[in-house]
Amino acid sequence: MQRSIATPLDRSPTGWLVGDLFGRLRAVLGHMDATHVGLFFVTLALGIYAFSHPSRSGMYDHFVWQADAFWHLRFAIAFPVESGPFTNGYFQDVMPLPSEPGQPSYGLLPFPPLPALLLMPFVGLFGLATDAQLLGVVIGALNVGLAWRMTTRLTDSRAAAFLATLFFAFGTVHWYASMLSTTWFLAHVIAITFVLLGITLALDAERGYRVRRSIPNFRRTTNGPRSALSETFEQSSLFLAWFRRLRQNIDPVQFMAGFVFGIGALARLPVIFGAPFFLFVGGGGSLWKRGLAAGLGAAIPLTVLVVYNLAATGHLFNPAYDYLYRTEYVGYLPPANCLFPADFCAGLQIDRSLGIEDVGHLPLNSLIMLGWLPIYQPECGLQLLNPDCALLQPDPIGMSVLLTSPAYLLAIPLALVGWRRRLVAGSVLALVAIAVINLMHFSQGWVQFGYRFSNDFAPFALILVTLAIAWLVAMRNRLAMALAVALVAASIIINAWGIYWGVIRGW
Repeated sequence: MQRSIATPLDRSPTGWLVGDLFGRLRAVLGHMDATHVGLFFVTLALGIYAFSHPSRSGMYDHFVWQADAFWHLRFAIAFPVESGPFTNGYFQDVMPLPSEPGQPSYGLLPFPPLPALLLMPFVGLFGLATDAQLLGVVIGALNVGLAWRMTTRLTDSRAAAFLATLFFAFGTVHWYASMLSTTWFLAHVIAITFVLLGITLALDAERGYRVRRSIPNFRRTTNGPRSALSETFEQSSLFLAWFRRLRQNIDPVQFMAGFVFGIGALARLPVIFGAPFFLFVGGGGSLWKRGLAAGLGAAIPLTVLVVYNLAATGHLFNPAYDYLYRTEYVGYLPPANCLFPADFCAGLQIDRSLGIEDVGHLPLNSLIMLGWLPIYQPECGLQLLNPDCALLQPDPIGMSVLLTSPAYLLAIPLALVGWRRRLVAGSVLALVAIAVINLMHFSQGWVQFGYRFSNDFAPFALILVTLAIAWLVAMRNRLAMALAVALVAASIIINAWGIYWGVIRGW
């Protein structure tokens, strides 16, 4: 029988091995309930995330202090606290507020309030002893289950969804953020929860819309009989007439998708710039209907955030970040860690003449995101894990996202080939919009392993990686499948290496 040229047969040992593994994986997953697979992922991630860093110090727990302030009906935290069983005088990212001599002193945090709100029940029980990092471990593990749930909506290939979820769990800096979950990383982990939920709801809304469209006279048969009195009342009321018209153009699941997605911005504001995704994906049948439903939903938590900022600071935007930008100087070198030419490295510092968000920050920050290399010490020989002298170790400034998670490279050909698909176009636009906003920020998350801001767009990037893996699996080309497995495996190994160094260095 002649074989199609579109599905060449790979006879290499590696190709046969990977093909056999995929076949076995498909067979196993085909007999398992998807919920059980999700529970497996949550349990696996919970164990690995907790084991990765068992000696959590609780040193940076700004949100615990914020939750404590909420319990005392304050927006400002007690700061600086220099004595007693719990202190915070060493905290960064706090704007001190004026106080009279001998009176309690307070400080204002620049962060949105959602992590502190989630911590409030625990702080009510355990006070300032609350382990916020442990909460981050648990939520991070739940995120892996949500990632599995989302990827199964993207492809019928459970093997592709399984591999993509494995990549998200252990091949991206979500692992590092979850196992560490100090203040800044905890915000990322919580934001991802709601972004994953919002995306999944949008995918469900689109599927539901297609089902309804496939049923003849669905609208007429599901609306049910209406009384003449209610019809007359609605027609005589301008408000109800507009409400009815608006209701007919809003998909309720798409509305909830926007609402849940907007809640993520209460943990990490930059994720809201992923909103273009909901113009392309969801229920409603057209760009403006999808956008209207999701936009109305997202407007609710965003309004809450604005009200919170006004109540806490008297400003539309929290002024604490601008204060910190002007008072806490962060230089992105020592230049000795830079592998680029000396003259080039010497200029790689934050330009504080620019604004806190400025396009002038793009060149340096783009280099950190896409091209920053690990510290290279050839005098150490082939030692890779020696804390005193290692050939390679992560730079605390960060590392290129393409080096820490090389499986992201799978998204590039998928985006180029499938850009006409609404799902692909929406994911790419969301990813790019979030990345550009973050790159305009003066700081890129030092100290860290990898590039922690990539957590903000990781759910959208995961969509592209999942579709790319499913595409390679559909080709039934064992060499293509071997490439996908190799990139995911490399991502996991590199992130395990980064976890080791992050814990050893106390980052």
